[in-house]
Amino acid sequence: MRIEVDQDVCIGAGQCVLAAPEVFTQDDDGLSEVLPGMEDGGARTMVREAGRACPVSAITLHPGASPH
Repeated sequence: MRIEVDQDVCIGAGQCVLAAPEVFTQDDDGLSEVLPGMEDGGARTMVREAGRACPVSAITLHPGASPH
C-alpha cells in the first residue's frame, strides 16, 4: 500500500498521528505528513485506522506496492 496525505485538505487535527505515530507526524504548520521511509504503510492496521479517523479524509491509501 502507498499512503498519501493531501495537505491542501488537512486541517491538522492530528488524529492520524494519534492512531499511527510510527507512520505519521505533523510539520511546523501542524499539517500531517508521512514519516520518511514509511510511505508503504508500515503497520497497516493502524494506518487504516488513521485514514478512517481523519475528520476531513485527507489520507488516501492506495493498494499495491509503493513506487519507491
